[in-house]
Amino acid sequence: MNADLNAVRAGLSRGWIEFLLSFRSGQELFGYLYMPILFVGMAITFDTVGLGDGEPIGAIVLSGGAAFFLVMLGITTVFQVLANEREDGTLLRAKAVPRGLLGYTVAKSVHVAAMSITAMTLIVVPGLLFVEGFGFQDWTDLVTLIWVCVLGMLALAPIGAILGSLITNPRMGVTLAMLPTIAIIMISGLLLSFEFLPGWVQTIGQVLPVYWLGLGVRSAMLPEAHAALELAGSWQLPQVAGVLAVWALVGLVVAQWVLRRMARRESGSRVQAAREKAMKRA
Repeated sequence: MNADLNAVRAGLSRGWIEFLLSFRSGQELFGYLYMPILFVGMAITFDTVGLGDGEPIGAIVLSGGAAFFLVMLGITTVFQVLANEREDGTLLRAKAVPRGLLGYTVAKSVHVAAMSITAMTLIVVPGLLFVEGFGFQDWTDLVTLIWVCVLGMLALAPIGAILGSLITNPRMGVTLAMLPTIAIIMISGLLLSFEFLPGWVQTIGQVLPVYWLGLGVRSAMLPEAHAALELAGSWQLPQVAGVLAVWALVGLVVAQWVLRRMARRESGSRVQAAREKAMKRA
């Protein structure tokens, strides 16, 4: 059997198992799910106070929050998990298996993709019930949301993996990883309206996958009339799929290269030293 195909199949299986195991840890489950609940509460609040002047402000807040959460899940969560598993020796064990790093990367991508769909369910269901202007126009919007979430996670997870491979201290690294993540979010129009950003910032933002992820999420969650307010005056779904797919493919290749370089420097003695340092920090 082809070694790469075997590694991908093993990664798919491992990612699904890790997803199921997430529900056994209350702390981990809270870390994944508190943000969707927070954004639902914010959206309902905006609807209640009526600041929209006819605009579906609650729906806009909720769609932006959904995209924000997906970015944090895809980059910072993968980053933190990789940094921790590098320290506890999990990554070293993956290195010892033929094409193990490929399977490892696939597993993490599958895990966060499955968690994103779960968390988005917690956003979508209350949004449909309690947030004005939020919802699917037809079944194709639901399909769009699913493929945007999955493809977006596949595009973002390698970025988190690359960042995680560059940091040796997972505790300090989380703070360091937040800085570029928030910067990317800011220039991608998730927290600020894209039209208010300078032209050169808009150009950079449109190269990054976060802008297209946010656009895809909004296309599924907001009324069709809102498309006229977007930069191109439409949802540009073919471009969304194309950009996210390119980032996913390139990211997988680059992440594999970075992880292999990092794994060459790993050894049992280095892992033991990292554990001892972690125990001292604790």
